[in-house]
Amino acid sequence: MTADQDANRLGAYLRARRGLVTPEQAGIPAGGIRRVPGLRREELAILAGISADYYLRLERGRDTHPSAQVLDALARVLRLDEVEAEYLHSLATPRPRQRDRDRQRSRRRRAAEHVPARLHQLLAAVGVPAFVEGRAFDVLAANELATAFSPRLRPGENRLRSLLLDPEEQSFHADWTASSEWFIAALRESIGDDVDNPRFVELIGELSLTSGRFRELWARHDVRALEGGTTTVNHPVVGRLHLHRDKLPVNGLLLVLYYADAGSDSAEKLSLLASLV
Repeated sequence: MTADQDANRLGAYLRARRGLVTPEQAGIPAGGIRRVPGLRREELAILAGISADYYLRLERGRDTHPSAQVLDALARVLRLDEVEAEYLHSLATPRPRQRDRDRQRSRRRRAAEHVPARLHQLLAAVGVPAFVEGRAFDVLAANELATAFSPRLRPGENRLRSLLLDPEEQSFHADWTASSEWFIAALRESIGDDVDNPRFVELIGELSLTSGRFRELWARHDVRALEGGTTTVNHPVVGRLHLHRDKLPVNGLLLVLYYADAGSDSAEKLSLLASLV
């Protein structure tokens, strides 16, 4: 993030999301030559019920205190989901006391990326691939089955870097396109207001230089919640696996577990992989 983007994160977000809403989606008749891929500023302002001049001030960072009603109206026109709308609200400048609390939370989070002994014991005890990751997707600890599941889950690896830069990790994910979209959007959610965190700054800078995919998706300002789901992977030894993925918050970290439906073909393949460890 550049200094200007950091200073006007609300404006940068509005510009990015405005460019993703087509006139047709907003109910505006198509026609004529348009110089922007999405909505014009004036169109967004009218649809949100605010003046074009006021919206221009928001985008240019001249007004950083929009009301909740204005933000809700913008979220509606920009077709934001609940997570994205909450993120939009968070970009409005917090009150000084809130900023102080945010800084304190940030310091606690940075100090929290130490894996306690009990988590190492839990990793060793569970019979599924499991690992602990930090807020920037750094792998901090993993059990043997996790590293057999993917060598990129060794402590010291970064999951997002591997996903974007490692050809083996790209082949590992059955739907790499969707996975990369989710990871990058989840990174923005993880960062939140902690934009000066050195680890985030370092990672974003590295990937901005080395990955065109990252630059493309980062510019969209997508936001997704850090949550579990299902995934399909192509394991080089046991073949294709359809798995559930749970993310459990523990002491400011995330415990991630992969597991299959009982009695399924994927469960048998996971058992085979465990027998090889």
